[in-house]
Amino acid sequence: EIYTLSLHDALPILVRPTDSVLEVGTGCGLIAKVVARLAHSVIATDINPQAVKNATLNGVEAIQGDLFCNLNRRFDLIIFNPPYLPTDTNVPCDWLTQAWDGGLAGREVIMRFLTQVDRHLTSRGRVLMIISSLTGYREVTERMKAQFEIVRSLAERKVFFETLYVILGAELRTLAEQK
Repeated sequence: EIYTLSLHDALPILVRPTDSVLEVGTGCGLIAKVVARLAHSVIATDINPQAVKNATLNGVEAIQGDLFCNLNRRFDLIIFNPPYLPTDTNVPCDWLTQAWDGGLAGREVIMRFLTQVDRHLTSRGRVLMIISSLTGYREVTERMKAQFEIVRSLAERKVFFETLYVILGAELRTLAEQK
């Protein structure tokens, strides 16, 4: 799928051999599987128990939970392909719907993620996230700028009725160490 490919392209540049990596919202585990070849360690989470089962069948260490639920450790890189479509919150929510239901504005899950992510990043931690123009690029990047010294759009891809952005959030010292 196009979202996964957008994230996939940024991985060789950002993942260090010493990194411990968390992928939040892993789906079938494709990104985590690629990261496992590049990083020291990787673990994945998904709210959907079927997604966790599929990721595990694909050789990924995956646990079921909402965002950082069931995690008590810190990571050097956290990757997030969030649900981002604006939806009517009165719609009954099944597992499939949760994969794309970003709330009324499309960014509620993203904002919840950003509120919690600092507690799970090491001192050299980075966040790599994909967002859509439907989500509110300016609103999300402004929120990230309040949290990270560096907020950079690494890739942009126009597809159908939206533009996808791969966004990096990091501290200045973190990027200096990478060079």
